[in-house]
Amino acid sequence: MSLGERLRAANGDEEPEKVLVPIATSNDATAREERGPVDPFGSLKMRAQGALFDRLGSRLFDPDLDEEELRDLVGKELTEVLETEASALTTDERAMVVEQICADVLGHGPIDDLLADEAVTEIMVNGTQRIFVERSGRLQQTDARYLTDEHLRRVIERIVARVGRRVDESSPMVDARLPDGSRVNAIIPPLAVDGSALTIRKFAKRALSSDDLVANGSASSEVMDFLEGCVRGKLNVLVSGGTGSGKTTLLNIVSSFIPDDERLVTVEDAVELRLAQSHVVRLESRPPNIEGKGAISIRDLVRNALRMRPDRIIVGEVRSGEALDMLQAMNTGHEGSLSTLHANTPRDAISRLETMVLMSGIELPVRAIREQIASALDLIVQIGRLRDGTRRLVKISEVNGLEGDIVTLTDLFELEYIGGEDENGRLNADLSPTGLRPQFDQRLADHGITFAPELFQGGLGGEAGVASELSGWLDKRSLGEVR
Repeated sequence: MSLGERLRAANGDEEPEKVLVPIATSNDATAREERGPVDPFGSLKMRAQGALFDRLGSRLFDPDLDEEELRDLVGKELTEVLETEASALTTDERAMVVEQICADVLGHGPIDDLLADEAVTEIMVNGTQRIFVERSGRLQQTDARYLTDEHLRRVIERIVARVGRRVDESSPMVDARLPDGSRVNAIIPPLAVDGSALTIRKFAKRALSSDDLVANGSASSEVMDFLEGCVRGKLNVLVSGGTGSGKTTLLNIVSSFIPDDERLVTVEDAVELRLAQSHVVRLESRPPNIEGKGAISIRDLVRNALRMRPDRIIVGEVRSGEALDMLQAMNTGHEGSLSTLHANTPRDAISRLETMVLMSGIELPVRAIREQIASALDLIVQIGRLRDGTRRLVKISEVNGLEGDIVTLTDLFELEYIGGEDENGRLNADLSPTGLRPQFDQRLADHGITFAPELFQGGLGGEAGVASELSGWLDKRSLGEVR
């Protein structure tokens, strides 16, 4: 008798039906139907997990038990459960089932393999029905499934408990992170009508560098040298882009240009930035407790950061009234500060900042807000996800100042579409200079940083390129030599 037949005999199951599983095609234009068998261990796993939770209850979430002790406890209890549940299993088969259930109970269930897959950048669990992933910027449906919503709920609770947060009917939405820094968002019924939804934006095991952006075609080496000069010259930089466009990744890379002898304070909703500098203080907001008290917002942390003697303040993302405190920090001596926000263009970023300042609850004239923005910001870097799935820098704009009631911008670099695709299916497009030279070049010169005039003139990407010369640091060596 085969393993599947013995399992079905032990579980009292009938021959599993074939189910239709839609799989996304490579061009994501249509979907095809592909047959796949139901997990033969499914019924056994459900009963064994239910019995296990009845036996152990809250001990599965006991913070005093380390992973090894918890695994030993779960393995022992599961072995006893399976002795009565699946007497038809051989010793080896029982050990295999115990290992699989341990992975489900102590790990993340069917998405563990997806979390280990470096090609997967995002995981989207839509209840027990569908699990989608993002590979190379494109969505694909997987064959993985959670057997029950209860199992999915337990995985969510275990994830959020690790960072001191909770999710229940009174607080059905939560942002958290995995131990490796991957961003997690979960929402449960009654807000999620079709079952709990879990979204994980994975962090690469190795932090990307500017060389990686150049190798991926997201930006040219000359543009990255220009951004390094701007950061070292203490310009206030805002990274703008849509959801999933790579804002946090770019902020990580740009912040790596900050000299190591400066004190940095980072403020985030969920810690995602991975700075290489030695003098970094990381602050993380806190949601309210079960009584609705004790919340610490991003705005509270930004205000507190001003009292911590920072050389620069890095705000992971501005979403609300903290925009006013960030602008004030940039205008009160904390030059070289960095942040991100959601916007489709640099002009939209200015408009969103105005709106968020108004959300602070402080009644300010619109002109006063625009004066704050024009005085605080120096550079807006726009990043986007193109239709071919690639993430690229699409525009770099200088904030010039205020003319009348309008904040004026100068586009220094802009993505030019040449047309067609290359052999890898990537759009043929280059980030090219517009021919306009920035007005802040004198400020950079005061820091010993100068750029060759050709950087802002001809096209970029030639074999020789244009080297940005940063004089006045590291023995006046050029940027290319420093690397």
